[in-house]
Amino acid sequence: MIEITDVVKAYPLGEGEVVAADRLSLSIGAGEFVAVVGRSGSGKTTLLNLLAGIDRPSAGTVRVSGTDLGALSESALAEWRGRNVGLVFQFFQLLPTLTVAENVMLPMDFAAAIPAVRRRDRALELLDRVGIGDQAGKLPSTLSGGQQQRAAIARALANDPPLLLADEPTGNLDSHTAGAVLDVFAGLNAEGRTIVVVSHERDIRSVVDREIVLVDGRVVADEGVTA
Repeated sequence: MIEITDVVKAYPLGEGEVVAADRLSLSIGAGEFVAVVGRSGSGKTTLLNLLAGIDRPSAGTVRVSGTDLGALSESALAEWRGRNVGLVFQFFQLLPTLTVAENVMLPMDFAAAIPAVRRRDRALELLDRVGIGDQAGKLPSTLSGGQQQRAAIARALANDPPLLLADEPTGNLDSHTAGAVLDVFAGLNAEGRTIVVVSHERDIRSVVDREIVLVDGRVVADEGVTA
């Protein structure tokens, strides 16, 4: 599903630049559950942003499901992202003035991949799926951190994307809640969805198939994980 070839990503810094991805190459197959780990500044979030088409490489190619993301215009890239990628962040990023169900419906409204008459029902189905269907009509501020992250996962699944990307999805949660959220990701992967998670969570190895270690924008280890 994912093919990254000799990717360089450099950001300007003062009179020079910082290289966040340094001739990075890797492949991820459809249906894999992959953890990307490394110290702060190793390039983990940059890698996710490249996979999501949020950042463009300075050099090299990023292909997802056969699509060369660098060849797409900004508008085409936004449309592609809305239909193909679900994003989950550490701090949830739910809109505070919308109910939980309305937050989940929002990506459907933008991508128009789901018929309008189906959107609310789909939102409720997804909230049930992640275990918080009874919170659908509430505002995000009334939910616990774990419930908000489950809502964010439901939102990421709104348009049924084949690829789910998560940047430190358990970093703002206690260990018990983090484990429950990782179990949600494991269940989604068991259904065949491809998942790439950036995480410092030590228990991540218990649920993923593979762990990729980055140092200074390069892959220094890439190995299968046996639970």
